[in-house]
Formats: sequence, C-alpha cells, structure tokens
Amino acid sequence: MSFQDMDVFSGHLVLSITKDGLPLLCSINLPINHHCKHPAVLEEFNPWFFPLPSNLCSILPGSNHDFMNPVYRTVLSSPVMPDLIVDYDLSRRTFSIVHQEVVKGVSLPGGSSSSVDAKKTLYPLSSKEIKDANIIEFEMHRWKEVYDIYCCERREVASHDGVKVPLTILYSKEAWRQGQSPGLLHVYGAYGEVLDMTWCPNRLSLLDRGWLLAFADVRGGGGAGSSWHEAGRGCDKENSVYDFASCGKYLVEEGFIREDRLCAIGSSAGCLPIGAAINIYPDLLRAAILKVPFLDICNTLLDPELPLTTLDYEEFGNPQIPSQYESIMRYSPYDNIPSGGCFPSTLVIASFLDSRVGVWEAAKWVARVRDHSCSSCSRSVILSTNMAAGHFSEGGQFQHLKEAAFEYAFLMKVLCIHPSGAFS
Repeated sequence: MSFQDMDVFSGHLVLSITKDGLPLLCSINLPINHHCKHPAVLEEFNPWFFPLPSNLCSILPGSNHDFMNPVYRTVLSSPVMPDLIVDYDLSRRTFSIVHQEVVKGVSLPGGSSSSVDAKKTLYPLSSKEIKDANIIEFEMHRWKEVYDIYCCERREVASHDGVKVPLTILYSKEAWRQGQSPGLLHVYGAYGEVLDMTWCPNRLSLLDRGWLLAFADVRGGGGAGSSWHEAGRGCDKENSVYDFASCGKYLVEEGFIREDRLCAIGSSAGCLPIGAAINIYPDLLRAAILKVPFLDICNTLLDPELPLTTLDYEEFGNPQIPSQYESIMRYSPYDNIPSGGCFPSTLVIASFLDSRVGVWEAAKWVARVRDHSCSSCSRSVILSTNMAAGHFSEGGQFQHLKEAAFEYAFLMKVLCIHPSGAFS
C-alpha cells in the first residue's frame, strides 16, 4: 500500500491510496491521537473506505476547496463506465450520485439504444456493509446494459523476470471472437504516470467491430506506486520493453486475439517500448501507431540544448556516463533497427510545433526503417505530420474525433477488415 495524496478538512483527512496497483480513497476523523508509542497502521484509525462501483475505477478528485465542508466530490470512471460524479459525506459516511455522463447510440440487445442519465440517490452504507455486499449496493444497474455488452477484466502477466504486470482487457461480449478477433494494446510506462483507462466513447467503434482493447501497465508507469516507476527507469528501462512484449504474447497465447492481428498504440515516451519490441520481436505486431514518438533516445539525450534533455536524465539515463550509455543503446528503437528484416505496418504521427519531442525523431526513424527493411515493408511505414499542432495535437472535440477515425481506419485497412467489422 502506498499513499499518493491527501486532502485536509476541519474534521476529516482524506487519503488517496494505491493498493496492489488499484486506487482507493478513505477518510479518517480528525483529530488523530498523536500520542502513539508505536508505529500505527491505517486500520487503527477506523478509516472509511469510499464505496466504489468497480476495482478498475479511476478516481479524480473534484473541486474540494471548502475547508468546512464535510462533502468530498470525486469523478469516477472505468473502461466500461461513463464518468460518474459522486459526493461522499465524510461525517455521515454516505454518498450520492450527482450526475453520470449520458451515452447515446450504444447498441443494446434487441436493437435499443442507451441514453440514460443518473439520478441522485443516497446510500447510508458502511464500509463493512459495502464489502460484504460485494459493492452490489452501489446500484450500478442504471448502466447494467453497458456491462452486459462490454466486459472488462484485469489479468496479471509474468514478464521476462517473473514480475507480474497488470493487464486490463476490454471487449464486447457479442462481437468479440476468441482466437479470431484483432487486438489493440495500449502502453505508456514512463515518468510514473498512470496509464489512462478512463471511459472513452471513441473505443466503442472498435469494440462493436469485434476488437479487443488491452492496457499494459508496464514498469516505468505509476500503476503500482513509486517502486513500479523505479523498476522501469534509468538502467532498468528495458523492463518496460519486456513487460510490453510479455503482455502482447499473453493475449495471443491465451486465445484473446489471433496471432497475426495484434496491434499496438503509444504516444510520446509510450512509443519507446513499442519501437524497441519491434526490433527484438519482429513478428509480434501486425500494425503499430506511434504518436509524437520518442524513438531517437541517445541522440536526443546528448543534446543539452533541447528543453527536456537534462530533466530526462533521471528517467532514461545520461548517455555521457558510459554505463548508462550502454544501457540506452541496448534498447534504443532508432539505434537497433535490424537490417533486411520485416517491420509491421506502422503509422507514425508527428507534430511540427512539438516542443517536447522533435519532429525530426519521427522523420529519422521512418527514413531509417525504410532504408533497412525489405522493400515491401518499407512501403507500409507511413509518416503523417501535422504542421499546425504541438505535442498534444490540436484542440477541439471534432479534431480529436477526426484523428481517432484516421487511426482506426489505418488499423482496419492493414488488417483487411471491412468497415462493418467483418474479418477477411
């Protein structure tokens, strides 16, 4: 168990906790007895663990600026649950649903669609009662239709050194076909950042076509606390690569997807494990999408004039130190491209005004892959450069939808999948 953050109120202390890689919130009544003669454990303070609809929820604190207010607001989300605003009454130990995002056009059994809004409901349940009831009393039946169609599972995958890597799997119970469906594996694994697995309606387009979506919480990220980050940074950065590859192999070996239909997507530093895994395991992926990719690691870290170079020494190492240089060169995607080998179809998306990852990194990697790979593979490595965007692309809802549609169309064309979802 690790403590991530806290909020202090006049009579309560709210703690943000990560346990076994899963987020939790709890409150403790103040004042706390500070005359303990021995190290105290959390359970001694009679904490109230906030009831959650699922262990896979992500928790985002709301605007809680009133010191005297005993109500704590949060936004809950999961891959199969639209954003839910919940108020937790710290004094009464109750909670109420304020609002839930409305989703229109979700296909339900029988041809109906879902456009359900949340009603405000009060639940005077204790933590013990919630646990005993297996959180059923949270009354998520308002979104039971979504749960009936889309399944979300959490698995643990053994990496190259035996460490268990969390893998979240999302698929449609109706459209997914075991051992036949294509899969898209998401990864980041850097800076101690937690992999984003919040609700995203764009994913429904793939799920309804039979795709399986997976999220690999590789070392270097923040899913299991600071130790998880430490185990995937600096000279241990290779762990991120092998964790990602192990998760991809697991999806194939366990029959979640077909062997030649595994795809991957990453952004910025999240492209590093994908690019490195392609060099080591050229047959692992059928297609990849690399967005504003950090691929030319060694050359970038050797240039202190770039904005993030010195800051990135702690994350990836300093190539001016011989031992760290050797570590970087073992996995650097740009420096380890094999000659004459085959590469998966790859869409590389760069931004000309990117101040974090230079546009030249994507251009150099694509040029080198085309030069080193076989002639048929070189034609399937595509570079798309947005001349008006920065690191986080262009803003606006419709622009993001346009980008997602372009990426999904690329994947379906590579896998020869008809827009209706039929596999060829």
